[in-house]
Amino acid sequence: MRDRMNVYFPPELLKQISELADRKKLSRSAIVEAAVASFLSPDGADRREAAFTRRLDLLSRQMQRLERDVALTAETVALFIRFWLTITPPLPNDAQAAAQAKGRERFEGFVEALGRRLQKGQSFLREIPEDIRRQEPAEET
Repeated sequence: MRDRMNVYFPPELLKQISELADRKKLSRSAIVEAAVASFLSPDGADRREAAFTRRLDLLSRQMQRLERDVALTAETVALFIRFWLTITPPLPNDAQAAAQAKGRERFEGFVEALGRRLQKGQSFLREIPEDIRRQEPAEET
């Protein structure tokens, strides 16, 4: 036995219900009943929770990759600075102006090369694991 219930819908929602009922060849009551049952179903909440969990897992993996990339970048810069400071002797005063001009020229070349790599979609951080994989077989022999 079924009990009757009067429900009021906005015209646009009623139009969508009617169109869906026509497409599926079902009554409007059956469409509304299925929607309400789905809304009240604990399975719906479980599906939403599973979808949120999958999304959070994806975001966690992305965050771990970002953390790894930032740590790798910081370590690379620190290692380069230490190496550069260790091997670069101080310049005499009369050579500093020429060295600064050459430094600006080299930096501009660096920025241009970086721009070209970024335009091509190349990434140094993606190349590192590939370089390591290529070196491992050679080291094992």
